Amino acid sequence: MTALRRILETALGLFSVFLIVALTVLVIVAVVARELGAAFSWYDEVATVMLAWITYYGSAYAALKRGHLGSPEAMMALPARYRLPLFLLAEALVVIFFAVLAWVGGQVVVLLEGDRLVSLTWVPVQFTQSVIPVGAALFILCQLLTVRDEWRALAHKDAAAAIKESI
Repeated sequence: MTALRRILETALGLFSVFLIVALTVLVIVAVVARELGAAFSWYDEVATVMLAWITYYGSAYAALKRGHLGSPEAMMALPARYRLPLFLLAEALVVIFFAVLAWVGGQVVVLLEGDRLVSLTWVPVQFTQSVIPVGAALFILCQLLTVRDEWRALAHKDAAAAIKESI
């Protein structure tokens, strides 16, 4: 495992856990405050942003761990000669999708210049929505950092399958 991969794994893991714990605490405190008749006017907006951040940064972490959606059983059911080319095609499609998402997300962030959250007017919407291009770029980076290992594992499975078929 590369140093960059270890750093990203630690940073994304810790940041994702921090966001989950912070959101949990926020929800509990907001419920208690509401029951006491002192509801926070900003709670819904902040909780929504935090959930989006958990989704984007958590998905980048999942990509680094190869824990996102996939169907390795379907890939292994294919004839061996198709597996590696289809693997490359699937990886390319994922990277293209997230590259488009990062580019469009960057355009959205530019368009939001000057906008502020409704309930917390000191928080720029650009900051809250920056998770789109940043999260997409992190997903691409994490995906690319794991391609070599996945390729080797798939190639090894192909070699093992070929030996098994020849026996």
